[in-house]
Amino acid sequence: MWANSSVFYQFYPLGMCGAPHENDGVTVPRIRKIEGWVPHLQRLGTDAVYFSPIFDSDSHGYDTRDYRVIDCRLGTNADFAALCDALHAADIRVVLDGVFNHVGRGFWAFRDVQEKKWDSPYKDWFHISFDGNSCYDDGFWYEGWEGHYELVRLNLQNPAVVEHLFACIRGWVEQFGIDGLRLDVAYLLDPDFVRRLRSFCDTLKPDFFLIGEMLHGDYNRLVGPGMLDSCTNYECYKGLYSSFNSMNLFEITHSLLRQFGPEEWTLYKGKHLLCFVDNHDVSRIASMLTEPRHLPLIYALLFGMPGIPCVYYGSEWGMTGAKQAGSDDVLRPALDAPEWNELTDWIAALARAHKGSRALTEGSFRSVVLTNRQVIFERAVEGERVLVAINADSAPYTAHFDAQAGCATDLITGAYHDFGGGSELAPYSAAFWRVQ
Repeated sequence: MWANSSVFYQFYPLGMCGAPHENDGVTVPRIRKIEGWVPHLQRLGTDAVYFSPIFDSDSHGYDTRDYRVIDCRLGTNADFAALCDALHAADIRVVLDGVFNHVGRGFWAFRDVQEKKWDSPYKDWFHISFDGNSCYDDGFWYEGWEGHYELVRLNLQNPAVVEHLFACIRGWVEQFGIDGLRLDVAYLLDPDFVRRLRSFCDTLKPDFFLIGEMLHGDYNRLVGPGMLDSCTNYECYKGLYSSFNSMNLFEITHSLLRQFGPEEWTLYKGKHLLCFVDNHDVSRIASMLTEPRHLPLIYALLFGMPGIPCVYYGSEWGMTGAKQAGSDDVLRPALDAPEWNELTDWIAALARAHKGSRALTEGSFRSVVLTNRQVIFERAVEGERVLVAINADSAPYTAHFDAQAGCATDLITGAYHDFGGGSELAPYSAAFWRVQ
Protein backbone atom coordinates (compact mmCIF):
# COMPACT_ATOMS: atom_id res chain seq x y z
CA MET A 1 0.00 0.00 0.00
CA TRP A 2 1.44 3.34 -1.13
CA ALA A 3 0.28 5.15 2.01
CA ASN A 4 2.50 3.08 4.30
CA SER A 5 5.65 4.88 3.13
CA SER A 6 4.05 8.29 2.64
CA VAL A 7 4.09 11.61 4.46
CA PHE A 8 0.61 13.15 4.71
CA TYR A 9 -0.40 16.80 4.93
CA GLN A 10 -3.83 17.98 6.10
CA PHE A 11 -5.78 21.02 4.93
CA TYR A 12 -9.04 22.26 6.42
CA PRO A 13 -10.11 24.06 3.21
CA LEU A 14 -13.11 26.06 4.46
CA GLY A 15 -10.92 27.64 7.12
CA MET A 16 -7.63 27.82 5.27
CA CYS A 17 -9.24 29.40 2.19
CA GLY A 18 -11.12 32.02 4.24
CA ALA A 19 -14.67 30.90 3.49
CA PRO A 20 -17.57 32.51 5.42
CA HIS A 21 -18.56 30.46 8.46
CA GLU A 22 -22.13 30.00 7.20
CA ASN A 23 -22.92 29.01 3.64
CA ASP A 24 -23.84 32.25 1.90
CA GLY A 25 -24.69 30.65 -1.46
CA VAL A 26 -22.07 32.71 -3.30
CA THR A 27 -19.68 30.79 -5.54
CA VAL A 28 -16.06 31.90 -5.09
CA PRO A 29 -13.15 29.72 -6.32
CA ARG A 30 -11.23 29.94 -3.04
CA ILE A 31 -10.01 26.32 -3.32
CA ARG A 32 -7.72 27.35 -6.19
CA LYS A 33 -5.55 29.15 -3.62
CA ILE A 34 -4.11 25.77 -2.62
CA GLU A 35 -2.57 25.36 -6.09
CA GLY A 36 -0.05 27.98 -5.00
CA TRP A 37 0.96 25.72 -2.11
CA VAL A 38 2.05 22.82 -4.33
CA PRO A 39 5.75 23.84 -4.44
CA HIS A 40 5.69 24.17 -0.64
CA LEU A 41 4.20 20.69 -0.31
CA GLN A 42 6.85 19.26 -2.61
CA ARG A 43 9.68 20.96 -0.73
CA LEU A 44 8.29 19.66 2.55
CA GLY A 45 8.26 16.09 1.24
CA THR A 46 4.48 15.61 1.03
CA ASP A 47 3.22 12.45 -0.69
CA ALA A 48 -0.51 12.81 0.00
CA VAL A 49 -2.90 15.60 0.97
CA TYR A 50 -5.89 14.87 3.16
CA PHE A 51 -8.66 17.43 2.70
CA SER A 52 -11.17 17.99 5.47
CA PRO A 53 -14.73 18.40 4.08
CA ILE A 54 -15.09 20.16 0.74
CA PHE A 55 -18.67 19.32 -0.24
CA ASP A 56 -21.77 21.52 -0.06
CA SER A 57 -22.63 22.04 3.60
CA ASP A 58 -24.54 24.23 6.03
CA SER A 59 -21.50 25.55 7.88
CA HIS A 60 -18.29 23.75 8.88
CA GLY A 61 -18.32 20.99 6.27
CA TYR A 62 -19.30 18.08 8.46
CA ASP A 63 -22.94 19.10 8.01
CA THR A 64 -23.24 18.03 4.37
CA ARG A 65 -26.01 19.27 2.10
CA ASP A 66 -24.96 17.46 -1.07
CA TYR A 67 -22.08 15.01 -1.60
CA ARG A 68 -22.15 15.61 -5.35
CA VAL A 69 -21.01 19.23 -5.50
CA ILE A 70 -18.14 21.21 -4.03
CA ASP A 71 -19.21 23.81 -1.48
CA CYS A 72 -19.83 27.03 -3.40
CA ARG A 73 -17.71 28.92 -0.85
CA LEU A 74 -14.74 26.95 -2.23
CA GLY A 75 -15.73 27.05 -5.89
CA THR A 76 -17.03 24.50 -8.37
CA ASN A 77 -16.31 20.87 -9.15
CA ALA A 78 -14.15 22.10 -12.02
CA ASP A 79 -12.10 24.25 -9.62
CA PHE A 80 -11.40 21.30 -7.35
CA ALA A 81 -10.64 19.05 -10.33
CA ALA A 82 -8.00 21.57 -11.46
CA LEU A 83 -6.42 21.48 -7.99
CA CYS A 84 -6.38 17.67 -8.00
CA ASP A 85 -4.74 17.74 -11.43
CA ALA A 86 -2.02 20.05 -10.08
CA LEU A 87 -1.43 17.80 -7.06
CA HIS A 88 -1.32 14.63 -9.10
CA ALA A 89 1.07 16.27 -11.57
CA ALA A 90 3.36 16.86 -8.58
CA ASP A 91 3.06 13.16 -7.56
CA ILE A 92 0.90 14.07 -4.56
CA ARG A 93 -2.13 11.87 -3.91
CA VAL A 94 -5.52 13.14 -2.77
CA VAL A 95 -7.57 11.80 0.16
CA LEU A 96 -11.00 13.25 0.93
CA ASP A 97 -13.06 13.31 4.10
CA GLY A 98 -15.89 10.79 3.87
CA VAL A 99 -18.55 12.11 6.24
CA PHE A 100 -21.01 9.22 6.05
CA ASN A 101 -22.34 8.88 9.59
CA HIS A 102 -24.43 12.05 9.41
CA VAL A 103 -25.46 14.99 7.25
CA GLY A 104 -26.61 18.54 7.88
CA ARG A 105 -30.20 19.67 8.26
CA GLY A 106 -29.84 21.23 4.83
CA PHE A 107 -29.21 17.84 3.20
CA TRP A 108 -31.54 17.60 0.23
CA ALA A 109 -33.18 14.32 1.30
CA PHE A 110 -33.77 15.53 4.87
CA ARG A 111 -35.39 18.71 3.57
CA ASP A 112 -37.75 16.54 1.57
CA VAL A 113 -38.75 14.76 4.79
CA GLN A 114 -39.26 18.10 6.54
CA GLU A 115 -41.64 19.11 3.75
CA LYS A 116 -43.54 15.86 3.11
CA LYS A 117 -43.21 14.00 6.44
CA TRP A 118 -44.68 10.48 6.02
CA ASP A 119 -45.05 10.96 2.26
CA SER A 120 -41.34 11.52 1.67
CA PRO A 121 -39.62 8.63 -0.12
CA TYR A 122 -36.52 9.48 1.95
CA LYS A 123 -37.98 9.11 5.43
CA ASP A 124 -36.15 5.79 5.89
CA TRP A 125 -32.80 7.38 5.01
CA PHE A 126 -32.66 8.58 8.62
CA HIS A 127 -33.53 7.32 12.10
CA ILE A 128 -36.91 9.06 12.44
CA SER A 129 -39.96 8.72 14.69
CA PHE A 130 -43.15 10.56 13.80
CA ASP A 131 -44.40 9.99 17.36
CA GLY A 132 -42.10 12.70 18.70
CA ASN A 133 -40.68 16.11 17.85
CA SER A 134 -37.26 17.66 17.45
CA CYS A 135 -35.73 20.66 19.18
CA TYR A 136 -36.26 22.46 15.85
CA ASP A 137 -40.03 21.68 15.90
CA ASP A 138 -39.87 19.58 12.74
CA GLY A 139 -42.93 17.58 13.73
CA PHE A 140 -40.88 14.40 14.08
CA TRP A 141 -37.95 13.15 16.17
CA TYR A 142 -34.67 12.04 14.62
CA GLU A 143 -31.33 10.80 15.84
CA GLY A 144 -28.42 13.24 15.72
CA TRP A 145 -24.68 12.73 16.11
CA GLU A 146 -23.93 12.37 19.81
CA GLY A 147 -26.70 14.77 20.74
CA HIS A 148 -25.86 17.40 18.10
CA TYR A 149 -29.15 17.70 16.24
CA GLU A 150 -27.76 19.98 13.56
CA LEU A 151 -26.10 16.73 12.40
CA VAL A 152 -28.69 14.19 11.26
CA ARG A 153 -27.61 10.55 11.48
CA LEU A 154 -27.90 8.54 8.26
CA ASN A 155 -29.42 5.07 8.19
CA LEU A 156 -26.50 3.11 6.74
CA GLN A 157 -28.52 -0.10 6.86
CA ASN A 158 -30.81 1.29 4.14
CA PRO A 159 -29.58 -0.01 0.75
CA ALA A 160 -30.73 3.18 -0.99
CA VAL A 161 -28.50 5.31 1.28
CA VAL A 162 -25.51 3.07 0.66
CA GLU A 163 -26.11 3.10 -3.10
CA HIS A 164 -26.26 6.90 -3.07
CA LEU A 165 -23.02 7.21 -1.11
CA PHE A 166 -21.23 4.72 -3.34
CA ALA A 167 -22.42 6.55 -6.47
CA CYS A 168 -20.99 9.77 -5.04
CA ILE A 169 -17.65 8.11 -4.27
CA ARG A 170 -17.51 6.76 -7.82
CA GLY A 171 -18.13 10.29 -9.04
CA TRP A 172 -15.25 11.60 -6.90
CA VAL A 173 -12.88 9.09 -8.46
CA GLU A 174 -14.09 9.86 -11.99
CA GLN A 175 -14.09 13.67 -11.61
CA PHE A 176 -11.15 14.23 -9.26
CA GLY A 177 -9.12 11.03 -9.41
CA ILE A 178 -9.05 10.74 -5.62
CA ASP A 179 -6.81 8.08 -4.08
CA GLY A 180 -8.54 7.43 -0.77
CA LEU A 181 -10.97 8.42 1.94
CA ARG A 182 -10.69 9.33 5.60
CA LEU A 183 -13.92 8.21 7.29
CA ASP A 184 -15.23 10.71 9.82
CA VAL A 185 -16.27 9.23 13.21
CA ALA A 186 -15.46 5.76 11.92
CA TYR A 187 -15.87 4.46 15.46
CA LEU A 188 -19.65 4.92 15.02
CA LEU A 189 -19.95 3.32 11.60
CA ASP A 190 -21.61 -0.06 11.19
CA PRO A 191 -18.83 -2.63 10.53
CA ASP A 192 -20.99 -4.18 7.80
CA PHE A 193 -21.06 -0.81 6.03
CA VAL A 194 -17.27 -0.58 6.32
CA ARG A 195 -16.89 -4.04 4.77
CA ARG A 196 -19.20 -3.11 1.89
CA LEU A 197 -17.30 0.16 1.42
CA ARG A 198 -13.97 -1.68 1.30
CA SER A 199 -15.28 -4.13 -1.28
CA PHE A 200 -16.75 -1.34 -3.40
CA CYS A 201 -13.66 0.87 -3.30
CA ASP A 202 -11.49 -2.04 -4.36
CA THR A 203 -13.37 -1.98 -7.67
CA LEU A 204 -12.64 1.71 -8.28
CA LYS A 205 -8.88 2.04 -8.13
CA PRO A 206 -5.89 -0.13 -7.20
CA ASP A 207 -4.65 0.50 -3.64
CA PHE A 208 -7.54 2.83 -2.79
CA PHE A 209 -6.69 3.95 0.76
CA LEU A 210 -9.28 3.83 3.53
CA ILE A 211 -8.51 5.33 6.92
CA GLY A 212 -10.92 5.80 9.81
CA GLU A 213 -11.17 8.33 12.60
CA MET A 214 -10.84 6.22 15.76
CA LEU A 215 -10.65 7.97 19.12
CA HIS A 216 -10.54 5.02 21.52
CA GLY A 217 -11.09 1.29 21.84
CA ASP A 218 -9.50 -1.54 19.87
CA TYR A 219 -8.43 -0.32 16.44
CA ASN A 220 -8.51 -3.92 15.18
CA ARG A 221 -12.31 -3.73 15.23
CA LEU A 222 -12.23 -1.81 11.93
CA VAL A 223 -8.63 -2.05 10.68
CA GLY A 224 -7.56 -5.19 8.88
CA PRO A 225 -8.18 -7.38 5.84
CA GLY A 226 -11.48 -6.57 4.17
CA MET A 227 -11.88 -3.45 6.33
CA LEU A 228 -9.89 -0.23 6.72
CA ASP A 229 -6.22 0.09 5.85
CA SER A 230 -5.50 2.39 8.78
CA CYS A 231 -6.94 4.64 11.47
CA THR A 232 -5.97 7.69 13.50
CA ASN A 233 -3.62 6.86 16.39
CA TYR A 234 -5.16 9.03 19.10
CA GLU A 235 -3.57 6.95 21.85
CA CYS A 236 -0.12 8.02 20.72
CA TYR A 237 -1.25 11.57 19.98
CA LYS A 238 -1.91 12.06 23.69
CA GLY A 239 1.25 10.21 24.65
CA LEU A 240 3.42 12.38 22.43
CA TYR A 241 2.71 15.79 23.95
CA SER A 242 2.09 14.47 27.46
CA SER A 243 5.45 12.69 27.55
CA PHE A 244 7.29 15.93 26.85
CA ASN A 245 5.19 18.13 29.11
CA SER A 246 5.53 15.78 32.07
CA MET A 247 9.14 14.87 31.17
CA ASN A 248 8.13 11.23 31.23
CA LEU A 249 9.11 9.51 27.98
CA PHE A 250 8.03 6.23 29.55
CA GLU A 251 4.45 7.18 28.60
CA ILE A 252 4.84 7.28 24.83
CA THR A 253 7.27 4.36 24.86
CA HIS A 254 4.77 2.26 26.80
CA SER A 255 2.09 3.03 24.19
CA LEU A 256 4.44 2.15 21.34
CA LEU A 257 5.48 -1.11 23.00
CA ARG A 258 1.82 -1.95 23.62
CA GLN A 259 0.98 -1.27 19.98
CA PHE A 260 4.08 -2.41 18.08
CA GLY A 261 6.53 -4.05 20.49
CA PRO A 262 8.32 -7.40 20.00
CA GLU A 263 5.93 -9.50 22.12
CA GLU A 264 3.39 -11.75 20.42
CA TRP A 265 0.46 -10.05 22.19
CA THR A 266 1.30 -6.66 20.66
CA LEU A 267 -1.91 -5.07 19.36
CA TYR A 268 -1.10 -3.54 15.98
CA LYS A 269 2.12 -5.11 14.75
CA GLY A 270 2.25 -4.88 10.95
CA LYS A 271 -0.37 -2.14 10.79
CA HIS A 272 0.36 1.43 9.71
CA LEU A 273 -1.68 3.89 11.79
CA LEU A 274 -1.93 7.60 10.97
CA CYS A 275 0.14 9.54 13.50
CA PHE A 276 -0.04 13.27 14.20
CA VAL A 277 0.83 15.92 16.79
CA ASP A 278 -2.18 18.11 15.95
CA ASN A 279 -5.11 18.41 13.56
CA HIS A 280 -8.31 20.41 12.95
CA ASP A 281 -9.93 19.19 16.19
CA VAL A 282 -7.14 19.76 18.75
CA SER A 283 -4.88 22.60 19.83
CA ARG A 284 -1.78 23.31 17.76
CA ILE A 285 1.21 21.46 19.14
CA ALA A 286 3.15 24.74 19.51
CA SER A 287 0.43 25.83 21.95
CA MET A 288 0.42 22.49 23.79
CA LEU A 289 4.11 22.09 24.64
CA THR A 290 5.33 23.82 27.78
CA GLU A 291 8.94 23.88 26.51
CA PRO A 292 9.27 25.42 23.01
CA ARG A 293 12.60 23.61 22.47
CA HIS A 294 10.68 20.34 22.50
CA LEU A 295 8.87 21.26 19.28
CA PRO A 296 11.52 19.86 16.89
CA LEU A 297 11.85 16.79 19.13
CA ILE A 298 8.18 15.86 19.06
CA TYR A 299 8.31 15.93 15.27
CA ALA A 300 11.41 13.71 15.35
CA LEU A 301 9.48 11.24 17.47
CA LEU A 302 6.50 11.48 15.08
CA PHE A 303 8.66 10.65 12.05
CA GLY A 304 10.73 8.02 13.86
CA MET A 305 7.96 5.95 15.46
CA PRO A 306 5.87 3.33 13.62
CA GLY A 307 3.08 4.79 11.53
CA ILE A 308 2.21 7.26 8.78
CA PRO A 309 3.17 10.82 9.81
CA CYS A 310 0.70 13.62 9.04
CA VAL A 311 1.42 17.36 9.30
CA TYR A 312 -1.39 19.90 9.80
CA TYR A 313 -1.24 23.03 7.67
CA GLY A 314 0.68 25.86 9.32
CA SER A 315 2.10 23.75 12.13
CA GLU A 316 5.23 23.04 10.10
CA TRP A 317 6.45 26.57 10.84
CA GLY A 318 5.22 26.59 14.46
CA MET A 319 1.81 28.24 14.17
CA THR A 320 -0.01 28.49 17.50
CA GLY A 321 -3.71 28.08 18.30
CA ALA A 322 -5.41 26.81 21.45
CA LYS A 323 -8.77 25.06 21.29
CA GLN A 324 -11.62 27.17 22.68
CA ALA A 325 -14.94 26.10 24.14
CA GLY A 326 -17.74 26.30 21.60
CA SER A 327 -15.60 27.04 18.53
CA ASP A 328 -12.74 25.45 16.62
CA ASP A 329 -12.26 28.45 14.31
CA VAL A 330 -8.90 29.37 15.88
CA LEU A 331 -7.60 25.93 14.88
CA ARG A 332 -8.63 26.45 11.24
CA PRO A 333 -7.33 29.91 10.25
CA ALA A 334 -7.24 31.48 6.81
CA LEU A 335 -3.72 31.60 5.34
CA ASP A 336 -2.68 33.30 2.12
CA ALA A 337 0.75 31.74 1.64
CA PRO A 338 2.98 29.18 3.35
CA GLU A 339 5.92 30.17 5.50
CA TRP A 340 9.33 28.55 5.90
CA ASN A 341 11.73 28.64 8.83
CA GLU A 342 14.14 26.42 10.76
CA LEU A 343 11.33 24.17 11.99
CA THR A 344 10.08 23.68 8.42
CA ASP A 345 13.61 22.82 7.32
CA TRP A 346 13.81 20.29 10.14
CA ILE A 347 10.48 18.65 9.25
CA ALA A 348 11.48 18.45 5.58
CA ALA A 349 14.71 16.70 6.65
CA LEU A 350 12.72 14.31 8.83
CA ALA A 351 10.42 13.54 5.91
CA ARG A 352 13.40 12.73 3.66
CA ALA A 353 14.89 10.47 6.33
CA HIS A 354 11.58 8.73 6.97
CA LYS A 355 10.84 8.03 3.31
CA GLY A 356 14.43 7.02 2.60
CA SER A 357 14.43 4.23 5.15
CA ARG A 358 12.55 0.93 4.99
CA ALA A 359 13.32 0.49 8.67
CA LEU A 360 11.43 3.69 9.52
CA THR A 361 8.44 2.99 7.27
CA GLU A 362 8.11 -0.76 7.79
CA GLY A 363 10.41 -1.79 10.62
CA SER A 364 9.81 -3.42 13.97
CA PHE A 365 9.93 -1.49 17.24
CA ARG A 366 12.20 -2.25 20.20
CA SER A 367 13.08 -0.07 23.19
CA VAL A 368 16.85 0.21 23.72
CA VAL A 369 17.43 3.01 26.25
CA LEU A 370 14.70 4.68 28.28
CA THR A 371 14.76 7.31 31.00
CA ASN A 372 12.31 10.03 31.89
CA ARG A 373 14.11 12.51 29.62
CA GLN A 374 15.83 10.33 27.02
CA VAL A 375 14.71 7.57 24.71
CA ILE A 376 16.50 5.42 22.15
CA PHE A 377 14.52 2.83 20.23
CA GLU A 378 15.29 0.57 17.30
CA ARG A 379 13.40 0.28 14.01
CA ALA A 380 14.57 -2.70 11.98
CA VAL A 381 13.86 -4.66 8.81
CA GLU A 382 16.02 -7.26 7.13
CA GLY A 383 19.18 -5.49 6.00
CA GLU A 384 18.61 -2.19 7.86
CA ARG A 385 18.59 -0.96 11.43
CA VAL A 386 17.89 2.60 12.57
CA LEU A 387 18.23 3.83 16.14
CA VAL A 388 16.00 6.82 16.93
CA ALA A 389 17.57 8.82 19.77
CA ILE A 390 16.04 11.80 21.58
CA ASN A 391 17.33 13.88 24.49
CA ALA A 392 14.55 16.09 25.87
CA ASP A 393 16.75 17.45 28.67
CA SER A 394 18.53 20.79 28.91
CA ALA A 395 21.78 18.95 29.73
CA PRO A 396 23.86 16.68 27.48
CA TYR A 397 23.39 12.95 27.92
CA THR A 398 25.71 10.04 27.17
CA ALA A 399 24.03 6.72 26.50
CA HIS A 400 25.93 3.51 27.10
CA PHE A 401 24.40 0.52 25.35
CA ASP A 402 25.31 -2.26 22.94
CA ALA A 403 24.56 -0.82 19.53
CA GLN A 404 25.66 -4.09 17.88
CA ALA A 405 27.68 -1.90 15.53
CA GLY A 406 30.69 0.36 15.68
CA CYS A 407 29.41 3.36 13.80
CA ALA A 408 26.38 4.91 12.13
CA THR A 409 25.20 7.69 9.84
CA ASP A 410 22.54 10.18 10.97
CA LEU A 411 19.76 10.04 8.38
CA ILE A 412 18.69 13.58 9.29
CA THR A 413 22.01 15.41 9.05
CA GLY A 414 24.26 12.93 7.25
CA ALA A 415 26.77 13.16 10.13
CA TYR A 416 29.00 10.21 11.06
CA HIS A 417 28.44 8.71 14.52
CA ASP A 418 30.86 6.50 16.46
CA PHE A 419 29.33 4.34 19.20
CA GLY A 420 32.68 3.78 20.89
CA GLY A 421 32.87 5.20 24.42
CA GLY A 422 29.16 5.98 24.56
CA SER A 423 26.76 7.94 22.42
CA GLU A 424 26.53 11.58 23.41
CA LEU A 425 23.31 13.50 22.78
CA ALA A 426 23.35 17.29 22.94
CA PRO A 427 20.64 19.10 24.92
CA TYR A 428 17.26 19.12 23.14
CA SER A 429 18.49 16.97 20.26
CA ALA A 430 17.40 14.07 18.10
CA ALA A 431 19.13 11.68 15.74
CA PHE A 432 18.19 8.84 13.38
CA TRP A 433 21.30 6.60 13.40
CA ARG A 434 21.45 4.06 10.58
CA VAL A 435 23.91 1.53 11.92
CA GLN A 436 26.64 0.13 9.67
